[in-house]
Amino acid sequence: MQQQYTISHIANIIGGELLGNTQHHVAIQDIITDSRQQLVSQKNIFFALVSKRNDGHNYVEALYEKGVRYFVVSAYRPNWDKFSEARFIRVNDTLEALQTLSVWHRNQFEIPVVGITGSNGKTVVKEWLFQILEPDFQIVRSPKSYNSQLGVPLSVWQMKTSNRLAIFEAGISMPGEMQKLQKIIRPTIGLITNIGTAHGENFSKVEQKIDEKLKLFKESEKLVYCFDDKRIHSGIQRADFLKNTQLFTWSKQSKAANLYIRSQQVSSQQTTIEAIYKQKTIQITIPFTDEASIENAIHCWSIALLLGVSEQAIAERMKNLTGIAMRLELKAGINNCTIIDDSYNSDINSLAIALDFMNQQQQHKYKTLILSDMLQNENNESALYNHIARLVSAKGVDFIIGIGESIGKYSDYFAVKKLFYQNTESFLSEFQIESLHDQTILLKGSRVFEFERISSLLQEKAHETVLEINLNSLVHNLNYYRSKINTETKLMVLVKAFGYGSGGFEIANVLQFHHADYLTVAYADEGIELRQAGIKLPIMVMNPEESALEAMIYNQLEPEIFSFRILEKLEQTLSQIASIEQPIKIHLKLDTGMHRLGFDENQIDLLINRVKANPMLHVQSVFSHLAASDNPEHDTFTKTQIALFERLSKKIVQSFSYPVMRHILNTGGISRFAEAQYEMVRLGIGLYGVAPIPSDKNYLETVVSLKSTLSQIKKIDTNESVGYNRQSYTKRASVIGVVPIGYADGLPRSLGNGKGTLWVNNMPAPIIGNICMDMCMIDLTGIEAKEGDLVIVFNKTHPIEAIAEASETIPYEILTRISRRVKRVYFQE
Repeated sequence: MQQQYTISHIANIIGGELLGNTQHHVAIQDIITDSRQQLVSQKNIFFALVSKRNDGHNYVEALYEKGVRYFVVSAYRPNWDKFSEARFIRVNDTLEALQTLSVWHRNQFEIPVVGITGSNGKTVVKEWLFQILEPDFQIVRSPKSYNSQLGVPLSVWQMKTSNRLAIFEAGISMPGEMQKLQKIIRPTIGLITNIGTAHGENFSKVEQKIDEKLKLFKESEKLVYCFDDKRIHSGIQRADFLKNTQLFTWSKQSKAANLYIRSQQVSSQQTTIEAIYKQKTIQITIPFTDEASIENAIHCWSIALLLGVSEQAIAERMKNLTGIAMRLELKAGINNCTIIDDSYNSDINSLAIALDFMNQQQQHKYKTLILSDMLQNENNESALYNHIARLVSAKGVDFIIGIGESIGKYSDYFAVKKLFYQNTESFLSEFQIESLHDQTILLKGSRVFEFERISSLLQEKAHETVLEINLNSLVHNLNYYRSKINTETKLMVLVKAFGYGSGGFEIANVLQFHHADYLTVAYADEGIELRQAGIKLPIMVMNPEESALEAMIYNQLEPEIFSFRILEKLEQTLSQIASIEQPIKIHLKLDTGMHRLGFDENQIDLLINRVKANPMLHVQSVFSHLAASDNPEHDTFTKTQIALFERLSKKIVQSFSYPVMRHILNTGGISRFAEAQYEMVRLGIGLYGVAPIPSDKNYLETVVSLKSTLSQIKKIDTNESVGYNRQSYTKRASVIGVVPIGYADGLPRSLGNGKGTLWVNNMPAPIIGNICMDMCMIDLTGIEAKEGDLVIVFNKTHPIEAIAEASETIPYEILTRISRRVKRVYFQE
C-alpha cells in the first residue's frame, strides 16, 4: 500500500503555509505537475511549477473544475478565494517543495535502491534489470526516462510498502544538479554506465562531469562500474566520499576485476559472454550483437550478482531479454484509423503515459485500446487489473480488447465496451479487423504477445520510403524559441504546407497540447482539415480565397486581409449569411518592404475607416513580414521595416477601442530582433529543426528524417549505362542499389548523375543516372550492403541542409515537396 499523507502532513514536511478550506482531510495518493493529465481526483495534489516558459499557477482554476482540491503554490491569487473546497500550501519554490516531499518519502523505506547514472544506456539498463530481477523482487522503477530534477521525485513518489527493490535513473545537464537527486534517490547500490558527450556543453571538462555524476553515490554501500573506463576509474579514486564504498568492477582487460570478461562470441543474432566470477567460469547469452547492448548486459549481470540472484537464473533470463522500445509511434491506419504503436513493453506506468499520448490526438473521438496481460510480479493480480480498469475509464477509452489469460479473468472490472481473447493467435483468427474504422487505436503489449503482427495488419499499406517525425524534438524546438520571448508575448506557429511536409493535424495536435497560442495555415482547406481533426486553437489563414470565405466563417477560421478586394469579398459574404451573431476576427497585413501582399502606407486611413464602418469585423491583429531578418547584411533595411510597422500599426491600434495584437517577427527575427516582439511572434521553419541563423543551430534538434530501403542490388560491368536517357556510365565494375524513392516522392531530380548522395550503413552512396519518378539508383561499390538495408536521405547525422545545398535550393523546399504518399511515422520517446 501507499504511505498515507494528508494535506496537513504534507504542509509540515515541506514547510508550507496552509490556506483555504480546513475541513478536508482526504489521504493524498497522486502528485500532478501537468494540468493536461486525464486522471485527476480529490486524492491528487497539484504542484504549480514555474519555469521560464510556463507557470502552473495559470492552470489552478481548470484543475479545480476537474475535481482537484489540493494545490502547492508559490503565490496565492485573490481570485482563488471563490474555490470554497480548495486548500492551498504556499511555499517559496514549488519544485523544491516537491523534491523535499520526495526526500521525506524516500526516507520511509529501507529496501535496496539501485541508482543509475551515466551518459548513455541508463533507461535500457533499468528496464533490463527489471526483466532480470522481476521474478525475485516486487520492483518500483522510474517510468520511461524520468531522470530529471522533476522526473526523479515523481519516480520516487511511487514507492510503496509492498516494494522490495527500487531502480531509479538520474540524469544531469549542469553542475550542482546531482546533489539534489542524491538526496531524493539515496541509492544503496550505484551504477555508472559510461561517459559520453551528452550535456557536455555545461561542463568545463569531462572530469568535472564525471565528478558531478559520482555525487549520486555519496551514501551508497556499493558501486558498479567498468574498470576499463580509465576516466571513470580515476574519478572514483578522486572522490573521497567513495573511499568506504564497496566497489564492484567488471573488465575485459584486468583479471583483478570482480567480473572478468574472458571472451565474447558474436554470431548473427546473439552474443555469448564468458566471465570469471569468484574464481569460477560463468556464462550468459544475450539476443543482441551490438557493443552497446553487450555493455548494458554486463552492467545488469554485475547488479544481479551483487543482489544474490543465482547464476543459473541470470543466464536463463538473459537469453530472453527484449529490446526496449524507447519510443511510441503514431502511424496512419486502415479505414481512416490512427495507430499508436507501443507494443514492445507493458506496465502500468508506461500504459498511463501511452494513454495520455492517445488523448493528445484529437482527430478521432473514438478510442480503442488493445492490451495484453501485464507480466508483472504482482502479489495481488486482482488489484493490478482493477487499477488498470479504473485507468482505462479515467482516460476516456471507449473500447478495450484484452489479450491473454490473466486480463480475461478480470473482464468484469472494465466498465467500457470490451472483448477478450486467450492469445494473439485467437484474436487474429476471430476478430474482424475491418470493423475498426475512424478511431484512434493504442497497441500496448508485452513482447511475448507479438503485437507487431497486429500492428502490421492495422497499418495503412505504404511503400518503404518513410518520413519520421520526432515529436520530442519538435517540442524541444518549440520551447527553445518560447524561451526567447517575453512571458506575455504570444506564439503563433505556422503549420502551412502540410506542416512543412511533416503533417498537418498531427503537428497541430502537439502544438495544441503544449499551449501554442495561434496556428497559421496558407489556405482555408488546411484550416478546415485541422478543425475536422479536433483542433480548437485560433487559426489564421494567410491566403483566403474568395470561394472559401463562407466555409472559413463556419469553421471559425480567421482571414488575413491584405487588399481592399479581399475585404470587399469578405463583407459581401458576411451580408449573405443571416446566422452570424459575433463579429468575424480578421488580421490586417501591411506591406513594409517585402512587396508581396499587404496594404501600403497611403491606404491605411481608408482601411481604418472601412473596417470601423462594419460592426461585423473585429481586428484581431495587425502584422507584416520581414524580408531578410536572418541576414545581417540587410539589418538596416530590416530596422527600417520595423520602424515603418511601428508607425503604421500604432495608428491602426489607436483607432480601435479594443486591444489589437501586433506581430512582425518570423523565426529569424525572434532570435535577432527581440525588441520587436510586440504582442505576438510567428514561428515557422525553426520548429522543424532548421535554423535560419547559425547561432541557433546548436540549440535545435532534428525533427524530420527521410529514410528508404534497398529494393535490389545488382552488379554491372564497366562502361554500362544506368537509368533513363543513358546519362551515367560506370567507370569500373560496379555494384548498383535501387532505392524506392523518386521525384514523385519529393527527391529533387537535379540530384541525379552524381550530384546528390544518399547514405547506406553510414557510407556515402552517390546517385547514379537520372532520378526516376518512383525510384533512384545509387553506387554501392565498396560499401557492405544487402537488400533491405536502410538508406538515409537526410537525418540528424546527414542534415537536410546538405541535400538542399546539393539541390541548389533551401530546406523549406525540400521539406514541403515530400509527397503525401510517403508514409509519415510520428514518434515520442
